[in-house]
Amino acid sequence: MKRSEINVAIQKMEKLAKKHGFFLPPFCNWTPQEWLNKDYTYDEIRKTKLGWDVTDYGEGKFDELGFTLITIRNGILNHAEYNKPYAEKLLMLQEGQYAPMHFHWYKMEDIINRGGGTVLIKVYNATPDETFADTPVSVLSDGRRYVVPAGSEISLAPGESITIPPYLYHDFKVLPGSGDVLLGEVSMCNDDNNDNRFYEKLGRFPEIEEDEAPYRLLCNEYPEV
Repeated sequence: MKRSEINVAIQKMEKLAKKHGFFLPPFCNWTPQEWLNKDYTYDEIRKTKLGWDVTDYGEGKFDELGFTLITIRNGILNHAEYNKPYAEKLLMLQEGQYAPMHFHWYKMEDIINRGGGTVLIKVYNATPDETFADTPVSVLSDGRRYVVPAGSEISLAPGESITIPPYLYHDFKVLPGSGDVLLGEVSMCNDDNNDNRFYEKLGRFPEIEEDEAPYRLLCNEYPEV
């Protein structure tokens, strides 16, 4: 993925968050130069990977397969210092993009439409061998429990949410014509290195072609103290 694509995506998400009245934490606004002056007192940001994250899943088709997001808060399970049991993210899914089918072995999360278009989330239960189950899916959405057939798409307009338990396959796309979507995620601790089971084998963090200087550093690029 080109650095120029990453820079554009971050700037688009900054504008989308501002449009919908979502104020970003200070570390989201630091330049790469400012990061050079951040001492050990900011290690929670480094260790729990707070901040910007832009991915094309290693496929090189960001406009079709990709996501831009910010981890706002996070913990590390069984860690003496960073022991928050919860996480929060803000995500941007642009119209035409797709976030691929996956589940989490451990994390339960709520996905909230914070503003913009309508997001469509397809759901399947996972079988013991981690394929799609042809069984009805129990859905919990804004206090309502109901059942849908396997492979159903759940539609979330702004303000609506869905709970995603472990072992529930889910993906994301935008209802055509409805516009880019700003999503929230409130969850248990987030571990992108060990808790994502993609249905098709995909990467998580992109290889970056440095065609211009970075506008913001990604969460896996911070300099050590």
